[in-house]
Amino acid sequence: MEVNQAKQEHLLALKVMRLTKPTLFTNMPVTCEDRDLPGDLFDQLMREDPSTINGAEALMLGEMLTLPQNFGNIFLGETFSSYISVHNDSSQVVKDVLVKADLQTSSQRLNLSASNSAVAELQPECCIDDVIHHEVKEIGTHILVCAVSYTTQYGEKLYFRKFFKFQVLKPLDVKTKFYNAETDEVFLEAQIQNITTSPMFMEKVSLEPSMMYNVTELNTVAGGEDGYASTFGKMSYLQPTDTRQYLYCLKPKPEYAEKAGVIKGVTVIGKLDIVWKTNLGERGRLQTSQLQRMAPGYGDIRLSLEMIPDTVNLEEPFDIICKITNCSERTMDLELEMCNTRSIHWCGVSGRQLGKLSPGAFLSLPLTLLSSVQGLQSISGLRLTDTFLKRTYEYDDIAQVCVVCPFTSNKG
Repeated sequence: MEVNQAKQEHLLALKVMRLTKPTLFTNMPVTCEDRDLPGDLFDQLMREDPSTINGAEALMLGEMLTLPQNFGNIFLGETFSSYISVHNDSSQVVKDVLVKADLQTSSQRLNLSASNSAVAELQPECCIDDVIHHEVKEIGTHILVCAVSYTTQYGEKLYFRKFFKFQVLKPLDVKTKFYNAETDEVFLEAQIQNITTSPMFMEKVSLEPSMMYNVTELNTVAGGEDGYASTFGKMSYLQPTDTRQYLYCLKPKPEYAEKAGVIKGVTVIGKLDIVWKTNLGERGRLQTSQLQRMAPGYGDIRLSLEMIPDTVNLEEPFDIICKITNCSERTMDLELEMCNTRSIHWCGVSGRQLGKLSPGAFLSLPLTLLSSVQGLQSISGLRLTDTFLKRTYEYDDIAQVCVVCPFTSNKG
């Protein structure tokens, strides 16, 4: 939208046009019943219309392309392109013609001119053309400021400028959720909604992890030509107002996995990179800011499971491996107690010394137990005591295991 200034006669004329791809021509089909007064007149007119599709004249979309009739919508992440032309409408030779194009946003002013040097002479009926491009990275009001300065053949220096205001809209609504697993794994769920009025082809949605993590995308299933297929199908279109969920698993890199204190305090996970196409292939791209999670509170001592069977037999001993990590900043002298519950019975000596554990260090502890009750049972009843400070840490619902009876009875 052009903001008009006070009119002044100038030797040069400035024209600014936005460069966008055309759209498919649309028409409004008019039909009626054969018994109505027009008969087949409307059908005949549609068949003779060159813009309709042969054999499908009643469709609104035609097979012709239409150039944009207005400035249109501009969305965050798209590339704004504009054609700038300065034409000499006079009969004089104009000298030292300088054309500048700046984009004013709410936070900065950007120079988009391809060249900052002046044209020595511009003959009558000649023009200076320039095409500018800018990837839009802010939402809100943008103003394209085009300024032209020149010198007449009589030595008079003249100057004028025009303003073109447009709004940059938000194309996607992105929401994220974090899930901290019992291990150091972090699961990220990203919900992406198309808040434009046209469908989008989602070319890429990926997570760029921070330096401490490796990421695995969980958006594919077994199948397809290469063994994997997208959970969203072959044609990844997102219709207006539709929402799609993407899932990612982040694991600490090996050099950081054993540093409990470091991983414990990591809140920066990474950022999402989203690429889409609209209309006739117009491309857009967004990168979120660094995604942050709430750091999990492990306390002074973290107890996790490194190994546990999925299914065990009733009243038969089975082994698990516990990992005990010192998340505090002091050395601990640990003692382990094993307390039986209604369904879980520990095998071994309770009250044994585990020794000293320095800050950030861990130890793997194999334990044996059995269950006296069938079904899904919760493993509980471990107690750790720091003999230095006489502080006790109790761990219930450490994990769950499925207990089955190995014997079946056959009744004839």
